[in-house]
Amino acid sequence: MNIIEVDELSRKYGQLVAVDKVSFNVAEGEIYGFLGPNGAGKTTTINMLCTLLSPTGGKAMVNGFDIAKQRSDVRRSIGLVFQEPTLDEYLTAEQNLRFHAYAYKIPKDVRGKRIDELLELVQLSDRRKSAVRTFSGGMKRRLEIARGLLHSPRVLFLDEPTLGLDPQTRHTIWDYIRALRKQSNLTIFLTTHYMDEAENCDRIGIIDRGHIIALDTPDRLKDALGGDVITLKAQNNEAAAAELKEKFGLSPSIQNGMITLSVPQGEKFLPRLVGSFQSPLLSLGVHRPTLDDVFLKLTGRAIREEEGGFKEQMKTMMQAMRMRHGR
Repeated sequence: MNIIEVDELSRKYGQLVAVDKVSFNVAEGEIYGFLGPNGAGKTTTINMLCTLLSPTGGKAMVNGFDIAKQRSDVRRSIGLVFQEPTLDEYLTAEQNLRFHAYAYKIPKDVRGKRIDELLELVQLSDRRKSAVRTFSGGMKRRLEIARGLLHSPRVLFLDEPTLGLDPQTRHTIWDYIRALRKQSNLTIFLTTHYMDEAENCDRIGIIDRGHIIALDTPDRLKDALGGDVITLKAQNNEAAAAELKEKFGLSPSIQNGMITLSVPQGEKFLPRLVGSFQSPLLSLGVHRPTLDDVFLKLTGRAIREEEGGFKEQMKTMMQAMRMRHGR
C-alpha cells in the first residue's frame, strides 16, 4: 500500500520551474530518502507534500488525502522536523511538547501519557523540566523528533535530521529512526547529504533540476554503475581521458581535478591500464561503488552541505522575482 502518491507534481515561480512533473510513490512503513544538489527542487517538493507550498500543477496524495484540497487532513497525518531548529529555547522540554499538543488538539486524557512515552523514547525524561537552551544539538534534535511524533502521524518528514551533529549523535538519532519504523510501521521521508545515512533507506529518489533522475534501492543504484570505480589523476587529465576512451572504449568524467570511470572487476583491469597507458599518472585508485559515486555519475557533481530548506525556498523565489522584473 502506498501512503504517498505523487503524479506529475510541479511548482513554478514565474518563469522558473523549480519542480517539473515529478512522479513517485512511497510505500507504507518505508524509509524513503530524497537526495538532490542544492536548488534541485528537493525542498520545494517536500514543502508541497507538507502543504507548506501550493503546487502549480499535478497532484499528490498523503495518507489518502489530497495535498491541495484536504490540507488539514494531510497536516494531521504528518509529523515534520525542519532542518532549522524551531523549538522555543526558553521553554522546558515538557512545555514545548505541551504547546504542540494544544496546537494539535490532542485530548487531555492522553496528552500526559503520550508526552511521557516520547520523552522516555528519546531518553530525555530526566531533562523534561530543563530549559531547551541548556540542551546540546543532539538533545534538541531528539526533542524535535519527539514533538513531530506527538500527534501519532502516519508519515514523519525529516529534513536533514542529523545536520551538524557529531558522528556518535548521528548514530544515536538513526537508532531512534529505525526503532520508530519497527515499533509503529511509521513511514519516514527524509533528506540527507550524508551518504552513509542514505544507506539506511529502503529506497532513494534522486532529484536534479526539478526532475527525478533515479529511484531505486541503494544497492541497485550502485550496481547500475556497471562495476568498480577507478579514480586517477594525470599530468594532463584531458589527454588521459581521451586515451582511456580511445584505447579502452571507456567514458571517463573529470571532476575536481580527478578522472573517474567505472569498469567490471576493477582490480583485474588495473594491471592492463598501468601496463599500456601512455599518459603520465600521478595517482591511481579503485573501490567498490558508493552512493557518492552514483550521485556524481547522475548529476555531474558531488553532493555537498546544503542550505536550510527555508533559505533554499527563499533563494528560489528571489531568483523568480528577478526574472519576472528583468533584473
